Amino acid sequence: MNTSLFGRAAFGTLASLSLALTACSGNSAGSASELSGEPVTLRVTWWGSDSRAQITEQAIAAFEKKYPDIEVKGQYKDWNGYWDALATTTAGKDSPDVVQMDELYLASYADRGALHDLGKAKKLLDTSMFDHKALATGQVDGTQYALPTGVGVSSIVVNTDLFKKYGVALPDDTKWTWDDYARIGKELTDKSGGEIHGASGAPGFYAGDVKYWARQQGGELFDKDGNVSLRPEALAGMWKYGLGLISSGAGVKASTMVEDLTAGVTAGSFATGKAAMITAYNTQLTALQQATSAHLKLLQLPHADGTEANFLKPSMYWAVSSQSRHPAEAAAFIDFLLNEPVAARILKTERGIPANEQMLAHLQLALTGPDKAAADFMDAVPQGEPPVVTPNGGSGIEPALQRYTQEVYFKKTSPEAAAQAFVKELQSEIDAAK
Repeated sequence: MNTSLFGRAAFGTLASLSLALTACSGNSAGSASELSGEPVTLRVTWWGSDSRAQITEQAIAAFEKKYPDIEVKGQYKDWNGYWDALATTTAGKDSPDVVQMDELYLASYADRGALHDLGKAKKLLDTSMFDHKALATGQVDGTQYALPTGVGVSSIVVNTDLFKKYGVALPDDTKWTWDDYARIGKELTDKSGGEIHGASGAPGFYAGDVKYWARQQGGELFDKDGNVSLRPEALAGMWKYGLGLISSGAGVKASTMVEDLTAGVTAGSFATGKAAMITAYNTQLTALQQATSAHLKLLQLPHADGTEANFLKPSMYWAVSSQSRHPAEAAAFIDFLLNEPVAARILKTERGIPANEQMLAHLQLALTGPDKAAADFMDAVPQGEPPVVTPNGGSGIEPALQRYTQEVYFKKTSPEAAAQAFVKELQSEIDAAK
């Protein structure tokens, strides 16, 4: 994994997705409010690793024990293969009953009628223990199409061993600014004699970066109508700041950033001890800890003027396909995964820190080390309201953003020109999907 929670697909993939999903609204035959009482087979699909599959199968077995009339057949793929398969089965009106969903694709599927309105399953799917901010991350135009399995917030992870080794004081993260971040980064680089860099990267490779920087200036990436509201000047300013990190030596070179993008968060310059700070989600602390074997600490992102620019990021969601013939049973399955203590004990934080506050409280007593630190950090960080869900047509934002960011950091394009072009391209993709 890189410093986003998941890999991303390109605009071209989304174009094929849009075609595949056209007119794919479902025709579910069952009621979403009452279990049929008859033997039912559910198909459930997700992306992820073999270890995720193993614990998911354990949770499925526990569900089947509670609901002996419901058989669950699970299937999983890697990230890219998952979305190709889901688009194909949905277009063929053969979607699995329960699907793991990502924020980038939620509106794309919801707008085309491919997801069930979970508000119609209230008798079977309890959402009372979810904070309203967490619930809002799964809503499109006010309708609850998905429930987050877990949530996280952006952070700065620091290698305190390197700070101590080179005699650099840790900042007060309740007060520090981006100027402080640049100064501390350069101090680390200089005091190490170039052995390390202070920062492993610069902002601009992920949509979360843009959302945060836009919010610091009172703006948003998308408005409530799903259009790009990002001001090009805000984006250009973010890139200018990144160029400053590179030129001063506070951050690694642009070529190293690209190498880190390919290597992923657990094999990049921070994980290998060549940088002392990295922007990451708090939920990535455990993986980083395992990769570095160093003492790590989570800090709040630098901020400006007391703005609450940080926000809950859903790690992923569970959703019910509108094509399911058993929406009630599908809702009961999601309810079990998200609301049952036995499922929480099996799944733990593998799909993120539980968005269900009761399940998080249930787990917190047993959490230790980086898992506990990540959960405690999320409780302590001030958060604004969740951003608007990525609109239909915008799912390819990160490949495009990374392309423009590399052009700027390799000085092939000016920040101003790249910002104008990026905003125009993203809006064109959204317009094309309407």
